[in-house]
Amino acid sequence: MLLGFLVVATLSIAQPPANYYNAANGLTGDQLKVALHNIIKGHTSISYAQIWNAFWSTDNKGNGVVWDMYSDRPGGTPPYTYQLGMDQCGNYSGEGDCYNREHSWPQSWFNEQSTPRTDMHHIFATDGYVNGRRSNYPFGEVQSASWTSQNGSKLGSSKTPGYSGTVFEPIDEYKGDFARALMYMSVRYYSEDSGWGSSDMTTKSVIKPWAIDLLLRWNDQDPVSQKEIARNNAIYNDYQHNRNPFVDHPEYARMIWDSHWSIDSPYQEQNETKADRVMVYDLLGRLLIQIDINEGEDENMILGEKLNHGCYLLQFLSGNQVILNKKLLVN
Repeated sequence: MLLGFLVVATLSIAQPPANYYNAANGLTGDQLKVALHNIIKGHTSISYAQIWNAFWSTDNKGNGVVWDMYSDRPGGTPPYTYQLGMDQCGNYSGEGDCYNREHSWPQSWFNEQSTPRTDMHHIFATDGYVNGRRSNYPFGEVQSASWTSQNGSKLGSSKTPGYSGTVFEPIDEYKGDFARALMYMSVRYYSEDSGWGSSDMTTKSVIKPWAIDLLLRWNDQDPVSQKEIARNNAIYNDYQHNRNPFVDHPEYARMIWDSHWSIDSPYQEQNETKADRVMVYDLLGRLLIQIDINEGEDENMILGEKLNHGCYLLQFLSGNQVILNKKLLVN
């Protein structure tokens, strides 16, 4: 029944305050980007020293253990762990020595300006040595690794289309976390990036086309986790009083940056690529259900069986590739 799907979806997404995203409703592209910027700008800034204390609620795996995405092995045993407040860097000479404050959008990219320097939505507790190896290289997917961390994060030459330089690749389970952090930064500091630097991945606060393609794919492949939801809520409630929209609404990413997104485009039955999955959103952009379509099945019949009367936004996927977006009215 649809109700069962809805209950699951409601429990699996972050819960922003009522009406928090009202100004973004019905918008796409740059209009949505501007609306989200206006919603999350002007946040409360904390000091750089306060970040250590903030980690107790934002990067606490439980019992004071640091949730380090550069050393964690989801479902397995990490090679080493840190205790919050006890193992802060400091000096390090190798992995497992201490943890520090990783700016996923490196400080050199925004010339160490004070507000983004302490913005918790992109700062994570990570192993100091791995953080140092990542340096200010772009994120990407590695063709040939020159160095690999103990949990499988890699540094090496890029195989990402559009960029052939050196990149840093986190493990699959955390690629979405970093993608949504960088997309947050691009929107939060949109039009507030005077004096920012540029990088191989960015031009001031604008993410370059090769990189946004990568981040959109990571956002699709690694869905929002309970870890991200709890972190988003802690930053909003206890520190900055603003949210990462891409944790609350990961579909906003394609609604802003995917040039093929159009809620009014009609479905073309003659598409060469057949969808194997449909993501169904309400008109506020909230994910309601995900429907798998097996070969030979009629997606229109399946949708008719699953959906109540109303208007929906549909995203058709083949594997992890979005092939079509459309609006559907169920009478």
